[in-house]
Amino acid sequence: MEFAHSWLAESPYISTLGIVTKTLTAEDAVLELPFNDDNCNPGGVLHGGVAASLSVIGAHAVSRATLGPDAGTLHTVGFQINYLAAAINEAVYADVKLLRRGKELCFFNVDVKTAEGKPIANASIAVRGRFGKPPAKLQSAVGDSGEIDPGPMGARIGGNSFIGNRGIEAELMKGGRSRLVMPWQDNNADIEGVHEGAALALFDTTGAMAAWAETGPGMYKASTPAIQAQVLAPPPRVTWLLIAR
Repeated sequence: MEFAHSWLAESPYISTLGIVTKTLTAEDAVLELPFNDDNCNPGGVLHGGVAASLSVIGAHAVSRATLGPDAGTLHTVGFQINYLAAAINEAVYADVKLLRRGKELCFFNVDVKTAEGKPIANASIAVRGRFGKPPAKLQSAVGDSGEIDPGPMGARIGGNSFIGNRGIEAELMKGGRSRLVMPWQDNNADIEGVHEGAALALFDTTGAMAAWAETGPGMYKASTPAIQAQVLAPPPRVTWLLIAR
């Protein structure tokens, strides 16, 4: 249990979000995220990347509690989140339940909800402990043309508190494509590299900006209905570049 509590206490990204551990065992956890405008889109609406971060943080905390320090480096091998409603100017809670523990894998259901019990998001997550195994061999990602054109909306995304605090900038927002860059900075960090939650927030934002690049400015509201992702290895301490089409 000390292994899990130390990880929660020492991660700069978790501290930046302001997450509070209410309960934590080897089978479940409840994490509180008090309202903070820095975690929101305009209008006090919780950013989808924050809800994703809260979910994966809860799953990792319980994984560390149940697998113990011998698990070594952990990463999320399966992540699916569905966004059910908006949280506006209010705290949210992650209710984390361990469904099954294997030798290296832990499977979870995570419900994100308000204090009144309104469902905000539901996540299905699988976390793997590497138990001393060597780092995964990763394939090079397919790039794009390298074109620089943030379009009429690209300069605006840094004005969003949560996105701006991550240091995320748009290099390309054109014709249904987006390319966003998130530099290495301490408030995006985990004890082992970039926090998975920050990487998932970049994933969420890049997809949303590709949609905005298609529609352009106008009287629209945007929301991410769902995210599905696999983290193939713990995110390293480097600048991240993500492309969406």
